[in-house]
Amino acid sequence: PLLRYGSVRCASGEPTNIYPNERIRNIGISAHIDSGKTTLTERVLFYTGKIDEMHEVRGKDEVGAVMDSMELERQRGITIQSAATYSAWKDNNINIIDTPGHVDFTVEVERSLRVLDGAVLVLCAVGGVQSQTLTVNRQMKRYSVPSVAFINKLDRWNANHLRVIKQMRAKLGHNAAFVQLPIGLESDFKAIMDLIEEKTYYFEGAHGMDIRKEPIPEEHLEEVKAKRQELFECLANVDEHIGELFLEEKEPTKEELKAAIRRQCIDRKFTPVFVGSALKNKGVQPLLDGVLDYLPNPAEVTNTALVVGKENEKVELSSDREDITKPFLGLAFKLENVKYGQLTYMRIYQGIVEKGSGLLNTRSGKKLRVPRIVRMHSNNMEDVPSVRAGDIAAFFGVECNSGDTFMPVKLDPPHQHLTMESMFVPTPVISIAAKPAMPADADKFSKAVTRFTKEDPTFKVHLDEESKETIFSGMGELHLDIYVERLKREYDCPCVTGRPRVAYRETLNAEVAFDYQHKKQTGGHGQYGRVIGHFEPLEKDDLSKVEFVDKTVGACINKSYMPAIEKALHIAASEGVMSTHQIGGVRMVLTDGVQHEVDSSDAAFMVATKNAVKQAFRKGSTIIMEPIMSVEFSFPREYNKGVLGMISKRRGIVNRSEVQDDYMILTADVPLDAMFGCSSDLRASTQGKGEFSMEFSRYEQAPSTVQNELFAAVQGEKTASKKKK
Repeated sequence: PLLRYGSVRCASGEPTNIYPNERIRNIGISAHIDSGKTTLTERVLFYTGKIDEMHEVRGKDEVGAVMDSMELERQRGITIQSAATYSAWKDNNINIIDTPGHVDFTVEVERSLRVLDGAVLVLCAVGGVQSQTLTVNRQMKRYSVPSVAFINKLDRWNANHLRVIKQMRAKLGHNAAFVQLPIGLESDFKAIMDLIEEKTYYFEGAHGMDIRKEPIPEEHLEEVKAKRQELFECLANVDEHIGELFLEEKEPTKEELKAAIRRQCIDRKFTPVFVGSALKNKGVQPLLDGVLDYLPNPAEVTNTALVVGKENEKVELSSDREDITKPFLGLAFKLENVKYGQLTYMRIYQGIVEKGSGLLNTRSGKKLRVPRIVRMHSNNMEDVPSVRAGDIAAFFGVECNSGDTFMPVKLDPPHQHLTMESMFVPTPVISIAAKPAMPADADKFSKAVTRFTKEDPTFKVHLDEESKETIFSGMGELHLDIYVERLKREYDCPCVTGRPRVAYRETLNAEVAFDYQHKKQTGGHGQYGRVIGHFEPLEKDDLSKVEFVDKTVGACINKSYMPAIEKALHIAASEGVMSTHQIGGVRMVLTDGVQHEVDSSDAAFMVATKNAVKQAFRKGSTIIMEPIMSVEFSFPREYNKGVLGMISKRRGIVNRSEVQDDYMILTADVPLDAMFGCSSDLRASTQGKGEFSMEFSRYEQAPSTVQNELFAAVQGEKTASKKKK
């Protein structure tokens, strides 16, 4: 039969029935960077007939893999955005999302796993369990996503599948066992032995499309028997039926083994391990069979939603594709801007929605109509009239945020408007200051930034009120580099970037008196104002405050001038004196002053006050306070020494440490100025396996070296300014 979206058609083209849930799989392909995810996806699309020819990620033909549709992806040879596609294998519909492997783009994996029913965890036969493998494993655990493992690159030098499965058990905590074994490794990798079918698969013909099945070679019978027994034992530990057979010393049948693997894989108690080499076209077709055999269909996954306004009340959703009595419910998990407008990727959890339907965003309350529904194949689209429970599709004309839930505008009782729990969004860890190279490009800059922040919840942008700089925050240096490059390529808006300015504070550590007279005589009315008093420090924790107290007695200064004096104080405090950083943590006490009947004015007293601030801070013991961040570091225990050295080098002090699942969790106080570049250093110290998050804690006095540098910088600017004049 010829397969079509949402239904099955016979050769005459007449629809026969809706695609049943049993014949649908929604899977993601996830792994550490450079483990071969995109190459594997390319082979899957080729063998399922979705594409006619294969291209390599960094191929000599410079075409690039189909799923790497962005120009930057093809140029850098990495996946930056998750890409969706679909294909048919043995009369089953498989929706596939290929995800990035670099830690900087981890949110793409996060949002994909949030809406998928199963995943293929790809591991490099050389690198084994690496940093992003650990991250992906935690993400799968967070969303309870079952997985099968594929040990790739067995043709590479130093490939060792036995080492990888040991790491899976030790580092990932998986109850894993081989369902296949390779014949030969590295350049001698020839074929794959199936432990359940007890057959050997030889991949022959053009691109390994012809599979020749032979009995297990005699010299490998003992190895196969031992690993099959290992598979039996791993299953017996978690599956009741297989456990009974094990105790009775009975051999399970192929059907019993497959059924047990499926049950325990869906329950996340067992991980079947496949082997192969996507680049050499070996092992991909049996892996596809494993996806159908062991990963769940939409009906085998329980999904719940929360009642709007009653967040503690959960409702179980119906995955029945033919049930039209249940209202439509879809979750927008990814946004993308294309030439036709915003494209909203949505997972359908319940009901049916058709082109032209009216929908309600249950978060914002906004109503809209769906003008167009498409299925995505990388950056190519196929229009479809409707989608239903279990499908993943993209919608045009649906303006929303990532994580929004959609339902029909009107619901018949007893149905209620629901909302899905949104995905976990990691906190950005690195920031840069950015501005358009040409002031005339400000509109382009603003438009691009608005789009990028809508598409990517880990890309944050804000205006620093103190420095007036636009600050980009993200998951790593590569993450921010990509957005700066996209500004240039997609919006013709080159940017100037730099390190953000640290919000130091100037303050006093002792009381200091001031007495400043402003006197200026011009033709007609002059300017006159004199202010007398003292500055005193506030508590250390009050560095955000600048207070003004009027203790004048009598009519030395008219009370009507007090608002102008206080305003001038705050203006002077925002500009700083010794370092150009804001003044904070001080109180100005005005005790006396002099005014002139004719020449005194608000403006005169404002000038006097500003100069009184400068006088006091130049005369008094000015100190610089620096922001201290509370930083939580998380990394495997074996890197403890290197991370402690890095923290010490950055003037950090460790306050607390604990061990969780072989991970060391350290909490330390580190100056913000010392945190720049920490993301790269931490990854270097932990082979990419460390993470950190930070938040503002308090201000503390900066070391004299930092103070002197800031004071010297201001003095240098003044000297340079005088020379120009």
